[in-house]
Amino acid sequence: MKKLVSIFSLLVLWGALCYGQIENIRKLQKQLPFINDSLRYVDALNRLAMLSYENNVDSTFFYTEKARNIASRLRYAKGLADAANNLGIVYDMKGNLQLALRYYNNAYNRYQNIHDTANMVEAVMNIAMVYQELGRNQKAINEYKKAIATGSNLSRDSILSILYYNYLIQYRGSIPADSIPFYLNKAKGIATKYKDRRVLLAIEQLTADTYIKDNQHDKGITLLKQAASDAIKSKLYYMSLDILIELGDLYAPTDSATAVSYYKEGLNITEQKEYRVYNELISKKLYNFYASKNDIKQAFYYSRKLIELHEEQEKVDNASGVDFIEYALKDQQLESARVQSKYELWFLFLAVLVCMLTIIILLVLWRSWKQLRKTSGALRLQFDQSEDTMEALEVMNKNYARLIKVVAHDLRNPISAINSISDMLEPDEKLPADMKELMGLIRISSKNSIDLINDLLQTDFDQEQHFKMEVLNIDELLGECLSLLNFRAKDKNQQLILNAKAGVNIIGDREKLWRVINNLVVNAMKFSPEEGEIYVESTLSGNNVIIAVKDTGMGIPADIQSKVFDPFTTAKRNGTNGEQPFGLGLFISKQIVDAHKGKIWLESETEKGSVFYVELPALEK
Repeated sequence: MKKLVSIFSLLVLWGALCYGQIENIRKLQKQLPFINDSLRYVDALNRLAMLSYENNVDSTFFYTEKARNIASRLRYAKGLADAANNLGIVYDMKGNLQLALRYYNNAYNRYQNIHDTANMVEAVMNIAMVYQELGRNQKAINEYKKAIATGSNLSRDSILSILYYNYLIQYRGSIPADSIPFYLNKAKGIATKYKDRRVLLAIEQLTADTYIKDNQHDKGITLLKQAASDAIKSKLYYMSLDILIELGDLYAPTDSATAVSYYKEGLNITEQKEYRVYNELISKKLYNFYASKNDIKQAFYYSRKLIELHEEQEKVDNASGVDFIEYALKDQQLESARVQSKYELWFLFLAVLVCMLTIIILLVLWRSWKQLRKTSGALRLQFDQSEDTMEALEVMNKNYARLIKVVAHDLRNPISAINSISDMLEPDEKLPADMKELMGLIRISSKNSIDLINDLLQTDFDQEQHFKMEVLNIDELLGECLSLLNFRAKDKNQQLILNAKAGVNIIGDREKLWRVINNLVVNAMKFSPEEGEIYVESTLSGNNVIIAVKDTGMGIPADIQSKVFDPFTTAKRNGTNGEQPFGLGLFISKQIVDAHKGKIWLESETEKGSVFYVELPALEK
């Protein structure tokens, strides 16, 4: 019975066959020679294969193989998918369910590749029916649920009616009782929408079964009789057989005469329409019935009929000359060969591509080598010239630095004399006011000149650092430096505040580190307002001493902060009292700190002041 349900389901999928398969087969066979379009020809062959299976599965195989060969040559994806589905039907009919699964699954994958959702649903349903025939019910239920989920958004949803029908008829017990009416109404609604008389009658049969199981026996029998009558009137003979057999089975325990009449009515249809599968099934039922009644004559008649059917089928199988198992094996080998050939083709393509790329690379390398030979001589000559130029520049740089220091040294004495004279003359009460003002300007200019000369003399333009390293207490050094600078702070009534907490020694050059602290504190005083406060502190951070010099002055704009450590920097501004900067102090300080393997950096905010940090390695205790 399971096999017949599967066959019926496959047939209903082709809903156009409302007036019998034989007529449609003959009609399609007549049309084949006149189909000029190759793709339509493949579709017609696949349709013929589907229509032919109930009468002669070998015909299904014949048309399927023909369609498959043409579709393969044309690379027609849908034709190949339909052919795989038909091969699944062939092996399903032959009873080789594992091969049926293989071809149904192949069809599903092909339909998925071309996004044919309706046929994907059909393929999954076929897989579910095969699992049901194998007795793997949970797998079958899962596949049915997968098919329902896949088809939930179908616009062409005609396939769903037969899907719901099959799910209900095969696994009614696994469906919650309150969901059965939902599936029945869903299937009925879709079948009504597409005027699918086959499915509507099948649903009537299923509804009748529901009445019978709910102990509404008479109501169910009446509905089954009506469905059988409607099927025969509509010439749906194949479908009517299933209903007639069910009626015979229902009457067999209570009314043998009526049961036999239904069996014989069905047998008469099978003989007229040459439905061999149903012919054998009904003959077996009649044989079993008469054998149970000890009616030897009738039992012998039907046993002989069964033997004739088997002999006839054997002749058909032998005449076909098709070894389906061997075909499947060869088909699998051919598919493996195709895959291997595809990979070999790709490998060959890649090998050729690699060879071409190798040749191109070799050509490029050869040309580059030639070009390199041409340019290497010129580069070697340029390099030699560059070395000579660098040596000349280095000598020139040393001479330039030496010249600057000589000039600065020679200028310091006369300018210092000018500054001393201006200091002595400016307080003289006998001088007129305009002369006092002039002497003040001379004093300020000469002092600025002396500061510039001192900076130039202290700058190592030749990058040759000469240090006298010794052990220093950083807190004592800061105290000494600030005590000497207090007199300068009084010029602007500023206060120097020392907070020394490091309490460790360092290795360094006292004079040069004093110069760094001096530069930072003097800059803080220069850019802080009258009566401002300058904070100097030392702290220990890990193995390093950090010196911080903080002012409350004008701050340094963010766009020039990265330039303040450059020599003769352009990031120069006058102090709060017009003090003139030279752009060398921070450059000198950075040179000295770097030479002590330390770091110097700043944090500043406009109008809020700046903090300069110096980090030096501490001497381990």
